[in-house]
Formats: sequence, structure tokens, C-alpha cells
Amino acid sequence: MTTSHQSFTPQPTSLATPSTVPGALSGTALVLGGGGSTGNAWLIGVIAALTEAGMDVSRADLVVGTSAGSTAAAQISGASPARLLGDILSAVPPRRPPQHPAAAAADPARTPARTPVRPVGDHLERTNRIIADSEDAADLRRRLGAAARDLAEIAGESAQTRWRATVASRLPSPHWPHRRMLLTAVDAHTGEPVVFDRHSDVELADAVAASCASGFAYRIGDHAFIDGGYRSNADNADLAAGYARVLVLSPFGGRSRTPAAWGLHLAAQVENLRAGGSSVETIVPSVSAEHLFGANAMDASLRPPAARAGYEQGRAFVEEFAEFWH
Repeated sequence: MTTSHQSFTPQPTSLATPSTVPGALSGTALVLGGGGSTGNAWLIGVIAALTEAGMDVSRADLVVGTSAGSTAAAQISGASPARLLGDILSAVPPRRPPQHPAAAAADPARTPARTPVRPVGDHLERTNRIIADSEDAADLRRRLGAAARDLAEIAGESAQTRWRATVASRLPSPHWPHRRMLLTAVDAHTGEPVVFDRHSDVELADAVAASCASGFAYRIGDHAFIDGGYRSNADNADLAAGYARVLVLSPFGGRSRTPAAWGLHLAAQVENLRAGGSSVETIVPSVSAEHLFGANAMDASLRPPAARAGYEQGRAFVEEFAEFWH
């Protein structure tokens, strides 16, 4: 793990975009939203289908990654989408723990694949309480950061080390790509949004680990960070401002658990991008695949069906919007 002091790019507004002049936008941007383990698999499936059909979005001028999307962003920068998809589909799925007898008795119609993993349910309940107590997005980020720092103290140094090793093992390359890639996080002390890139003096595995830190705060040097999904929402599509064509892949379907009045939903961000002159398209999971996400997002046994669902949606998108990326 990186232990020395690091310098960071704390505010996305300091990052230059290709053009801020209306009517003069250029370049392509790919936005990869968060969505847990199944969300990552779905993203890879979509990207693999698009690439196979000649729409190689992995070579976008900008790739924005949040949480599981940050893992996907780093993965497609170091390996082909086809290889990544093949690895997901060929992996031996872990066996899920047997369903608790009480849960089965309460709802016999539930199958093990539809029963949320308890730690995920605990996390959702805990963060829902924090959201309900928060006055606005800034207050929410500060409260979440404080809670995540407490969890880090309980988890100890070994948990940080294990998490870093787990993230690093998922990346085909430890190096930042030369193409522009932004990975989001939130400062766990101040609640301020953070955006990492290859100029941030942070190793790629650390940036991804911070962006995916949905439980305990992840420390890099003297700083600690929490999941980038708390920066704005699970997608952070606003970082694609200034690009002519923006494709958003959102495993959570653009939803946000925060109040609509806070303006963090994907729809509001897409509206702002279009108002700035960008052409924007989004791909979200089909209704038939929604059970693969949410409370089941960390169920690794659902990664293959999530990847297949993403692949089918990628194929359907190309058929309808073949000219969009070109």
C-alpha cells in the first residue's frame, strides 16, 4: 500500500475539458457507473458487445469511472473487452451460503440467487439512515466519511492491505493509461469530491480502491477516501462536460437514493450535458435484469448472467444507435 504523502486533484473543475465553447465541442467520453460486482460484469458485457460491433468505446478520449465503474475503466485500459468478458463467463462461480431457514419459511418463493447477501443489506440500512439524517449532499458526504473512518478504525490495517491486494489482482496492468481517465472518490475527512487521474501521484490500484471504498474509508498516505458514488451519484456523468459525444453506462439505471431535490440523479446530469451541447446516450439494465443489481450487487455468483445481460444490451444498442459513436 502507498504510505507516503500524496498530492491529489481535489476538484473536477480544475480539470480542463476539450472545449467549453457552445457549438465547438469535440471528442468522445465514456462514463462507467457504479454497481458492485454484478455491475462491473454488466459493464464489461456491454463494452464487449459494442467493441465486437465496431464501436470501440474503450478508446474514448475520456473515460470516467466510479466505484465498480472505476474497476471496469482500469480493466479496459489494460485488456481487451473480449478477454475480460471471457474471464467472467469462464470463472467458476462461488457457492452461495445456504439460505437461512427462517428466511425460507418467511418467503418460500425466494430463490438463493434472489436473497440479498446480509452484509449488503446491513450496508444499505446503515447508509439509508445517514441519508435520511443529512441536510444536503455536502452534509451527507461528511457524515458518510465520518462513519467510514470509524469502520476503518475497527477493521484495522490488515483490512486496508487486503482490500488493496484484492483490487490490484483485478487489474490487468498496474499502470495508468495514457488516454484520459478520471476516477472519482470523496475525501473522508472533509466530504469534498476528489477526482484522480494519472497526474495525481497516486498508483492506479490505490485510486480504484478508494473509488470502490463503500464500507470503511480507504487510506492513501495522510488522506482517507470513500466511494466515488457519493460524489454526485453512482455515475458522475457531469465530468464529461465539454465532450461532443457522451455514452453513459449505468448499472443502477441512473437512480439515486438521495432526494430528487438535491439534483444528483443521472437525468439531471444528462440534461445539463445536453444543455452544454453534448450528444448523450445512456444504457441501463433491462427490467428483466434488475434483480442482478441493488441488494444482489455483491453476489459474485451472479456475475456471468449480469455479463450476458450487458452483452445483449450492448448488441441492441449498436443496432439502434450505430452512428452515434462515429
